[in-house]
This record gives sequence, C-alpha cells and structure tokens, in this order.
Amino acid sequence: MSRHPRLAAVAVATAALTLLAAGPASAGDPTVSDPRVVAHFSGEGENPENIALEPDGSALLTFAFAHKVVRVGRDGSGPVDVATLPTVTDPPGALLTGIARAHDGTLYVNYVTGTEEENGIWRIRPDGSAPRRIVKVPVDGFPNGLALDERCGTLYAADSSRGVVWSARVPDGDEVVEATVWASGAALEPTEDLPYGANGLKLHDGAVWVSNSAHSTLLRIPFGKDRTAGPIQTRATGIVGIDDFAFTGHGDTVLAARVTADKLELVRPDGTHRTVLTEADGLDGPTSVAVRAKSVYVPSAAYFNTTDPDPNLLLARITRNKL
Repeated sequence: MSRHPRLAAVAVATAALTLLAAGPASAGDPTVSDPRVVAHFSGEGENPENIALEPDGSALLTFAFAHKVVRVGRDGSGPVDVATLPTVTDPPGALLTGIARAHDGTLYVNYVTGTEEENGIWRIRPDGSAPRRIVKVPVDGFPNGLALDERCGTLYAADSSRGVVWSARVPDGDEVVEATVWASGAALEPTEDLPYGANGLKLHDGAVWVSNSAHSTLLRIPFGKDRTAGPIQTRATGIVGIDDFAFTGHGDTVLAARVTADKLELVRPDGTHRTVLTEADGLDGPTSVAVRAKSVYVPSAAYFNTTDPDPNLLLARITRNKL
C-alpha cells in the first residue's frame, strides 16, 4: 500500500471501477515496440513520479518520497543526484511530483508538503545553488502535473486536491509569487469516491491539456484572449487510472500512463484508445511519459505493488505510421 493517503485512496477506489473496452488498432496509429527496462531503482523512496528530458536523451526523474531529482542515462546509467529538497516530516507524506525543464537547464518541480513555507513550485538552477520555492500554493493544494511556457514566462500546474489549474509567472530573482487559479470547473475536480482529480498537464497546440484521474478523462482547455482559459473540452473518457501523459508528435495523439492498471494507453484524437504496453513489458504503476524523436520513456513508481515492487524506467521505440 502506498505511504501517502491520497494515493492509497486511488488504489481502493479504482479497484471498484469497471474497465471500458479499448478501441481496436488503427492503420494510422503510431506503433510502440521494443520495450526494455533500462534502470531499476531500489533505494529508500526511489519511486519515479515524473520526467523531463535533457538534450542528450538523459531522463530527469522526480523521486516522490526521496524528495529529490536524479539523472538517468539512456543506457540506464545512474541515478545521479541532481538536487534534494528540504525534508518535511510534519505533516508526514510529502511528495515531489511534476517537473519541467527550461532550455538553459533550469528545472521547476512541484513539492507537496502541506506546509506554509514549502508547498508549491520550486526552482533548481543549473549552477548547483540550493533549490528555492518561487511559487506559493495553498497548504491544502496538491500541485501535480507541471508545464513551463518559456515564451510567456509562465508556469501551469494541475492541482489534484483542489481540482484546478494554477498559473504563476516565473520570477527573475528569489521572489516568491502566489499561484492564481487559471482554470476551474467540475471536469477538473476529484470525486467523493476518488479524491484525486486533475493530475497530468501538458501545453500543446494552443491549449493546456489535463488528465483527471477521478473521472478517467483527458481534457483540453484552449487559450483564449490574453491567455485566459477557454471552456474545458473533454477529449477522451474511460481511461481508468490515467496519470500523466505525453503527445507522440502525431497531431493530438497521446500516450497516457495508467498508474493503477500497469498499462500505457494510446489515445487517438477522436477519443478512442487502446493499450500498447502492459505489466508483461515491465510496467509497474507507470506514472508519466516522455517522447523524444523515436523514443518513449515511461517511469514506473510501483506505488501499488505490495508483493514484488519494481520501480523502474522503461524505454521503447515509437514509429509514426502513415495511412
């Protein structure tokens, strides 16, 4: 059982859900093949939650319970510590969640602590200086998926507890700014049965895309005038256990991690979807996805494996087929 109460609630509630039938394979679907686990993690708290990629193809992973960012090479070398955030034990259950990387190597991470001084978005500079919180999120907020709009100098974070999308400008110095609600609505919120709503978040083609674990949905929120949030659109349903996701580079086609199902799901632009990787390929509670050129990266956190947990990083090949 997960050491975090919200994650434990996900496991219990999801077990009661009925899995919807996946759509059949289509000739135009990208093909995901040659899956291989390149790294296994066994240290205390080494549960990879989210991922960003470096120019050389190395993976930057947040270790949820160890509260650190590590680097893992494409060949599985590492993990090498990049930064560790301050320890928070009261209240217990702090988690390091989403990560985003700027072109200059600056990293931004979500730290969920339930404390006034630490809860929010932190910046990790490439010069090796100590991580600093730059965006304050209310203590009952649970910032999860994270994305950076470098052109506008804005961060966006999905809040799983409050069921909103936060936005915040990136301060130049060490100033701490307050997050503001960019988007809200029932489609982003958790439910009574599953108190874990808006989860993964990506910027893509003029919109903020968000997954909702409680509703098993993938959402699109277009940018309106002055970068305000437009109406929330539901783009796919029935993706039980959806966590974070990534675009394949094939229009609006998505690869989504299904954390409670040990599956990677291909979600088409029309909302139909099918499973492309499973536990048999090495997945163990996959939490996020990254795509670079012909490679797919899938971290598994093994949150719900109580018998033989295998936190790991899997790589696969993606081929974008043409009709």
